[in-house]
Amino acid sequence: MQDGDGTRTHDVFWAEIAPCEHLVQLYEDDDVLLSSLEGFAAAGLAVGDAVVVIATPEHLRALRERLTASDIDVIAAENQDRYIALTAREALSEFMLGAWPDETLFRSFIARTLRRARSGGRRVRAFGEMVAVLWAEGHNGATVRLEHLWEQLRQEEAFSVFCAYPRTGFTRDASESLDEVRATHSRVVDALQPA
Repeated sequence: MQDGDGTRTHDVFWAEIAPCEHLVQLYEDDDVLLSSLEGFAAAGLAVGDAVVVIATPEHLRALRERLTASDIDVIAAENQDRYIALTAREALSEFMLGAWPDETLFRSFIARTLRRARSGGRRVRAFGEMVAVLWAEGHNGATVRLEHLWEQLRQEEAFSVFCAYPRTGFTRDASESLDEVRATHSRVVDALQPA
């Protein structure tokens, strides 16, 4: 959907998020997620923020294609650490001990990533799909723990975090954990339809 001036509604939303917010989106299909993720990343880069995206290889590839199609110089942004793309599995391997996130390792990994992204005093927005990967594997407790770790660090370090989960991963048995997941976020994002 576009406003009268040709601006896509989801672009306006992502441009106006607070500099220190924790958002979550439950999505039906990848197009909805990728539209939101494109808006989140593109708006951040447009205002001079650094954008960290930790996602599946498929989503990283699709996002890169979308950003490039929107005339964003992804290579230049990567070379300046304004755009940092990591695979969710690679990131999880940095701080998971068995099937549980280790707080010290998580903090160390995110601190290193934030240092890179903050070069020159930039604000940071991060998208993390690690929680969705854990959730899909049935590690509901570890997912909730990781959300709490993100929330603690977000409050201490003052950056925005966006998480997303496919709706198909939620069953009646998982409703209590879903409530806990929602409670760790400052805002639940409606499905913003692609323009």
